Amino acid sequence: MGRSYKVAVIGAGTAGLVTARELQREGHRVTVFEKADRVGGIWLYNPRVETDPLGLDPNREIVHSSLYKSLRVNVPRQTMSFLDYPFDKKGGDPRTFPGHEEVLRFLEDFARDFGLMELIRFGHEVVRVELFDEVTHQWVVETRTRDTNSAWESKEEVFEAVVICNGNFSEPIVAEFPGRDIWPGLQVHSHNYRTPEPFENKVVVLIGNGPSAVDILKEISPLAKQVHQAVRTPSFQLIRGGIYDNAWQHSMIEHAHKDGKVEFQDGTSVHADVIIHCTGYKYHYPFLKSNGIVTVDDNRVGPLYKHVFPPSLAPRLSFVGLNYRVVIFKVMELQAKWVAKVLSGTVELPSQEAMASSVEELYSKMEKTGLPKHHTHSLQNDEVEYVSWLAAQLKIELPKRWKEITLFSTILKGIFENGDMYRDTWDADKWIQEIDSSD
Repeated sequence: MGRSYKVAVIGAGTAGLVTARELQREGHRVTVFEKADRVGGIWLYNPRVETDPLGLDPNREIVHSSLYKSLRVNVPRQTMSFLDYPFDKKGGDPRTFPGHEEVLRFLEDFARDFGLMELIRFGHEVVRVELFDEVTHQWVVETRTRDTNSAWESKEEVFEAVVICNGNFSEPIVAEFPGRDIWPGLQVHSHNYRTPEPFENKVVVLIGNGPSAVDILKEISPLAKQVHQAVRTPSFQLIRGGIYDNAWQHSMIEHAHKDGKVEFQDGTSVHADVIIHCTGYKYHYPFLKSNGIVTVDDNRVGPLYKHVFPPSLAPRLSFVGLNYRVVIFKVMELQAKWVAKVLSGTVELPSQEAMASSVEELYSKMEKTGLPKHHTHSLQNDEVEYVSWLAAQLKIELPKRWKEITLFSTILKGIFENGDMYRDTWDADKWIQEIDSSD
């Protein structure tokens, strides 16, 4: 066993739990800070919504989870397994694409089975993470809790390393269009969508074409009077389904007016009651004080070597779980193993200069190919390469399934062969078994 550090982990969702396990396995002394009273992070369903349904008011009470009540996973449960801890059909929701309750149960079982619950301080909101001593590389973590009289109490504690795992689906990105702030109807971000009943007999404009937009459209269209989906490009999900008699697709919103009219860029318009923004989320770390070393610019968190370590602060500060358009559970597990082993000295990082050069190389490549900054942490085209690179650092052999099943190969195969009802009609179990048997 190598070096042992006192490590703070921010968040007890998927990333925080698997990180805590890997840190503990490497002999580190781990404390996990969690604002909620249970594990699960984004998978901890909360029927409450925020006081500002668009999420623009900085003084609103934050609701962490963005789950809607009916949400089901959009990848087979096997792809949400960890290397030595499968997401089996051993109780609860037996479907290959289960509901969010089943994922929460899986994470709770994981936390109990690996003795993680005793490491977690529930009800502790992290309000500041700041470099305490540049010589010893220690960090101060300030948290606040409520006492028996519901008054806030603050506490500071010093750690030798911090891993940030607080999730990326709580701070809404809201669509910008002329007239948004004067349009008289209800505007809500999908972060605050829970059930379809509030949209009964309403004319709804839904912005976006991602997984949540498609799910919400399917759910509200049977109740709504009309649904008008504003997208950048046509959606094969909607066109292929052919079951939405009261739903239409348009280009993006050109202008919204005081009389309730919404104009689209294709020249059409509609008088609407509701606009739902299914427009994604911001990376958000209001607690991190790094003297400007780590910044968020158009959802680029950086500079980060391989999406994890800030070169000048490595390895004492790291991030796990920033990536998207990827089978994220496997990436988070490998990132967590990497962080734990780098801290213990089992795996070495390149020099600070080499890490910084790698980051600049990525940024330069993105600029030359015209990729915007907000795609920095997307692994849509690099999933296999990145996962294989992490495995090589850790000197572990990945199952063939991990190498062959990517997020987009999985979802696109399901949708193209089975339509947007693929969760119920596609025999994904058989597909995965065929891959496993060819090992």
